[in-house]
Amino acid sequence: MAVYTDVTLSDLKSFLGEYDVGIVSSYEGIAQGQENTNYHLRVKKNGQRQLTNYILTIFERRVRSEDLPFFLDLMEHLANHNIPCPRPIKSNEGHPIGELKGKPAAILSFVPGLSVEIGSSSECSALGEALANLHLTAYGFPQKRPNNMSLNEWRRLLEESKKVIHSNQPETLYMVEKELDYLENFWPKKLPFGLIHADLFPDNVFFRDNMVSGLIDFYFACNDFLSYDLSICLNAWCFESNGKYNNQKGHSFLKAYNTIRPLNHEEYNALPILARGSALRFVLTRLYDKIYNNFHTSIRPKDPSEFLSRLTFHQRVQRPEVYGLEEKYIIR
Repeated sequence: MAVYTDVTLSDLKSFLGEYDVGIVSSYEGIAQGQENTNYHLRVKKNGQRQLTNYILTIFERRVRSEDLPFFLDLMEHLANHNIPCPRPIKSNEGHPIGELKGKPAAILSFVPGLSVEIGSSSECSALGEALANLHLTAYGFPQKRPNNMSLNEWRRLLEESKKVIHSNQPETLYMVEKELDYLENFWPKKLPFGLIHADLFPDNVFFRDNMVSGLIDFYFACNDFLSYDLSICLNAWCFESNGKYNNQKGHSFLKAYNTIRPLNHEEYNALPILARGSALRFVLTRLYDKIYNNFHTSIRPKDPSEFLSRLTFHQRVQRPEVYGLEEKYIIR
């Protein structure tokens, strides 16, 4: 969600001519985020007085063209089953993917609400409920996509990063490599598996009146351990700005999730190592992006040290109840 590709009014009129959505009244780029170009469109159909909002997404950087049908079909499946997420708008010829400025692009329905920088306990609870419903609903989605940012990819990211920073950050690299060695030896092999969002950070969740009104940015969605998605959320939502883990937020999130999709004992016990893994994943991708900076000049790469600190916390966790959910809530 950034603006890498500049679009003119003439470009938009030509592109929207392939859709039955109306005529552009106004548009503006959405500056937040780092993956794709997004524009907020306001359009008007003939004979209608009210404007309709849409999002135009132009796919950049990491999103592979061959993965786009999976992502857009998934969003349509979820939207059809009352998960609050954008719905792809198909062209007059029935295609959800078009081309704009030589890049794949899509029109998506507008999802209302606002994101938060740091979620409250009540918002973490609403997130847990929404994520559980997403996981259960996605069981009915027939397509599959492997996680291309999983354990198998982390070694490559580390080796590519070492080529550049080995000389001036040896302690960081030593810690990351030692952690990766550990995870490769002890990563779980048999946990409930399904479709996950894999990037449910605060800027990808919208709220209205403390309830989740929208889940967006499904462009890392894949099949993996369902509880790995929980560990990403623990890392993304339950740490305060001072770096401290908030046990109450963890409790609110996990209890709400567990009420709808109960965790089994193996998933519960795996939370510490999964949390270590998801923290390391974001250390490595942020480190890689910082080194091989392909960002627009106005976009600042995210700091990997934030998740390095969270990784250190997880390394000290001995029992999963530290994250906020007591064992008595877990099925055996």
